[in-house]
Amino acid sequence: MDHMSGGARAGKIAGLRLPARLIPVFLVSWCLGGYSVSAAAGDEPQAGKYFQIRVVDEQTGRGVPLIELSTTNNARYYTDSNGVVAFYEPGLMDTDVHFLVKGHGYEYPKDGFGYAGKTLAVTPGGSAELKVKRINIAERLYRITGTGIYRDSVLLGLPVPLEKPVINGLVCGSDSVLNTVYQGRLWWIWGDTGRPAYPLGNFNASGATSRLPADGGLDPDVGVNLTYFVDAKGFAKGMAPVPGEGPTWLDSLLALPDDTGRERLLAGYAKVRQNMETYERGFVEFDDDKQEFVKIAQFDKDAPACPGGHPVRAATDDGEYLYFGKPVLLTRVRADRQHFLDVAACESYTCLKEGTRAADQQIDRAADGTIRYGWKKNTPFLGPREQADLVKAEVLKPEEALLQVQDADTGKAVQIHGGSTYWNRYRNRWVLIATELFGTSVLGELWYAEADTPVGPWVYARKVITHDAYSFYNPNQHPQFAKDNDRIVYFEGTYTILFSGNPTPTPFYEYNQIMYKLDLADARLTLPVPVYDISEAGAGRRFATCGGVPKDATDLPIAFFACDRAAPGTVPVYANANGLALGDPAAGAAQAPVCYVLPAESTVESVTTVPLYEYVGADGQHAYSTAAEWSRPGYQRAGEVFCRVWRNPFAAAVRFAPGAVRAR
Repeated sequence: MDHMSGGARAGKIAGLRLPARLIPVFLVSWCLGGYSVSAAAGDEPQAGKYFQIRVVDEQTGRGVPLIELSTTNNARYYTDSNGVVAFYEPGLMDTDVHFLVKGHGYEYPKDGFGYAGKTLAVTPGGSAELKVKRINIAERLYRITGTGIYRDSVLLGLPVPLEKPVINGLVCGSDSVLNTVYQGRLWWIWGDTGRPAYPLGNFNASGATSRLPADGGLDPDVGVNLTYFVDAKGFAKGMAPVPGEGPTWLDSLLALPDDTGRERLLAGYAKVRQNMETYERGFVEFDDDKQEFVKIAQFDKDAPACPGGHPVRAATDDGEYLYFGKPVLLTRVRADRQHFLDVAACESYTCLKEGTRAADQQIDRAADGTIRYGWKKNTPFLGPREQADLVKAEVLKPEEALLQVQDADTGKAVQIHGGSTYWNRYRNRWVLIATELFGTSVLGELWYAEADTPVGPWVYARKVITHDAYSFYNPNQHPQFAKDNDRIVYFEGTYTILFSGNPTPTPFYEYNQIMYKLDLADARLTLPVPVYDISEAGAGRRFATCGGVPKDATDLPIAFFACDRAAPGTVPVYANANGLALGDPAAGAAQAPVCYVLPAESTVESVTTVPLYEYVGADGQHAYSTAAEWSRPGYQRAGEVFCRVWRNPFAAAVRFAPGAVRAR
């Protein structure tokens, strides 16, 4: 989908297409927002006539948006961003009404007949509170775009945080967000955007700005006050009217200084025909006088390497680079305007021979057959599909594949799609939040993973959001909002029936952006990370996770995976003079654990763990390996199993340089 959008384009998501004849029908559904049985849009707020139903997260006490309440006559209501419904139905006031309760990632207790709901005594001016249990690890906060964000709260006369709580920029729905800081404000660019006046809206990108939290902006826990760029009628204007047939989709939004040192706002663009064919690609720059993007360069639409996704600026020993990811950061270019606009300067992290394409099936190998990954120009990276095709063709061994994302508990492969990757100070690692393609829904599941470098190793992941027959794609993290040294992470995504197979759009929420947050201190987000062999010649004696790797270390072998912080069922491992010790540190042991592992007798159910064996040498030194028959002269295995660790899915030749890249 090239990150940029999915709506009217009907998009291309890994071969999924919406027939062009259905596009107007789909647009009608999300522009009008479906049918709502709540009070008519023309009603003036009369708080006293409504019955207030507030749905809260039993864990936090916060109101939960997007919870469906349905009655026995099949009327459906949805909580607004305060978690409230303003209920008024002639004939149902001053009587008992049963409400079934459900919502993506949340559940309500069932009664003896299996109904998840509650009967409420409905009275004008009355109220009730329902507590739901959050199943998702991520917490749903509020809707960012569209109409009626705080509709029910306004009808009830409740306080709301937004300056424009029910409509802003006449926007009904917006696709896939891009963000960057420019001229001291946070800029927001979305794709295809709907309006109230007609089923077809703006297909040349919409834009808005907001104040940063440190500069008078709202606390990201409660919302974002957006100032839209609008046309003469007050509707979100086309921000990138690049000449040519079809929509303009933007990508790779960032600010860079020009030759005079003046900060300029840049982006990549694509022009797309009605049949969803991309026929032109290039770069645009924001004209501060025109208040819109103008075309400044065009490049080969089939260029093997070009900026795409959410950019991250990072420093290496070789200078500063801009890394781009969809969602893994496998493309980079020097961090200046000249190189950004020069597609030939882009590099991909790939195992293909330089100058070849995936279809050529030419893997870069040393004379001994060892695979060679590296940064190469004029060469594409391998996405999940290309990687799988080469494995199937037996050109690439499964253990040589770079993307090994899998469920930490079951080992099930997770085919990541759109998403974003950013450096996280709290975890001292790169953090990825991405949509899964063809999970329990087509595009409604989001996963969390960590890696020591922008390119990996991406292995163990945890599902943080699930949707029932609904899509939630192109999630983007907001590092500008992160709190407590990045412990609290905020991200949004596009909520839509597109590609879901669900024929019923959610009123008001359909085709809009929803904000979530993650607390990275949550024990469920403690995942196995690489434990590197830092002993001389990989002798299996000394180990460290990323934070303990010597600064001058380059490519290191991964001995196994383990946790770098305590998790349920784990025990710490300490280094001592002879080797490793489980549990309490022995005399002379280092104060900080090397890692956390599962004891040999662990009952934790995980098919991704393997035994770690201890070997004793003639010199009294101990060594460790996941191989039951480790071959090293002078060493003998001591006992059955030392502990259990998580398997390393990579071949020994696939190595990483932990700590080599740090975000600015």
